[in-house]
Parts: sequence; structure tokens; C-alpha cells
Amino acid sequence: MRLAKFLAHAGVASRRAAEGIVAAGRVTVDAAVVTDPAHDVDDTRDVRVDGEPVAAEPREVWALNKPAGVVSTASDTHGRPTVVELVESEQRLYPVGRLDAESTGLILLTNDGGLADRLTHPRYEVEKTYRARVLPQAVPEQALRSLRDGVDLDDGRTSPARARQVEPGLIELTIHEGRKRQVRRMCEAVGHRVIELERIAFGPLRLEGLDPGGARRLSAAEVERLRKSGPAHAP
Repeated sequence: MRLAKFLAHAGVASRRAAEGIVAAGRVTVDAAVVTDPAHDVDDTRDVRVDGEPVAAEPREVWALNKPAGVVSTASDTHGRPTVVELVESEQRLYPVGRLDAESTGLILLTNDGGLADRLTHPRYEVEKTYRARVLPQAVPEQALRSLRDGVDLDDGRTSPARARQVEPGLIELTIHEGRKRQVRRMCEAVGHRVIELERIAFGPLRLEGLDPGGARRLSAAEVERLRKSGPAHAP
């Protein structure tokens, strides 16, 4: 197995981040510094990062219904509550992507760096669905068409999306990108300010049966469906 992949599977970091850790000379294999992320290793090798041994740990994936005011990080220097604190696991979990502090809804946490990379890398186009309550409440069809076709933001045009008005003032939007505060900025671009934002689906997984702040560990079948999410042509 490639060294970067081994580190990702051990929960050290995502595969891309693990490649940087290796390239920085922070990893040893059998006491020798290795800087090639493609270096081949297996469970019999003594792999260490910054001198600390790395061993594959049981991989877990959790779904959390994030409440407002909770930050999507493993720790926070300002003392705010974090999503990791809401999950009862003995493993070192990290959020898969982010929801801003004011937003609520489905967020995944895992110690499987490879899966996290699979779910967040743009080439896999894993869909996320949101419901945004907006002002003004009357959302014309032209605004919905613009959201579907893509809108121009300061960091480029968005990819085509699915958009519909569930009821006056409530838009359901499905995207496969993950730019910072993207849904809020898309709605603002078509003249509507988001006052509440909830993520209701991540790939095939929907926010169902979880109260705000509630979390549950995903089954093996659910994790496998997540691994296979995205277009069939994605590598």
C-alpha cells in the first residue's frame, strides 16, 4: 500500500494532507526517513510520524445533526463547542468538510482519511442537499433557473445545481461543490439572503431520525454506499 494511503487509512490525515506530511520528511519507515508518498508499506512495517508510531485503527463513520453555534472542527481556540465533542467515540474523529457555525444539519465525522478525501474531492462530485430559508420570501422562477444553470461568484462560476422552491421562502438546493459558504453566496447572488440553512443530505445519506445534537455510527452498508457515491465514471 502507498505510504500516503496507509497514513490516511490510519486516520492521520486525508490522503492529500498525508502526502504533504511525507514530503516534509516527518515520516519514518523502519527508522529510515521516507519522503516519497508512493513508498510501499504494509502492516508489518514500523511507520512513525514525528516519532509517534502509526497503526491502523478501527475505522468509524458517524452522522451528526449539527446544532447552530457548534463549529465544524476537532478543536477550537476560542472555546466554542465542536462537532467532535458531540460524538461518543474513542477514536480520533475529524469532520468531513464543514458547515459554518450558524448552519445546522447533517455532517459526517470519521477517522478514515481515504473516505474523507473521497467524499470531499471535487472530482468525485458527491452531492450535498440543503434547505435554505430566505428573504424576500417570493423566489421567482428566474432566480431558480439561475441557481440551476450556475451563478457567478467572486471565486468563479458555480457548477449546475438542482434547485426548487419547497414553499414560499424555502429553497432546496443540491450541489456537488464545497466552496466556503457557497449556498449562502449563491442565494445572495440571485437576490435572496439566507436566514436559516440546513443540510439534509450528504450523498445517499439523509438527515433522518436524529434530533439536533444527536449522532449515530453508520452501518457497514451505509459506509459502502458513501464510498460508491458520485458519478459512475469517477475513479
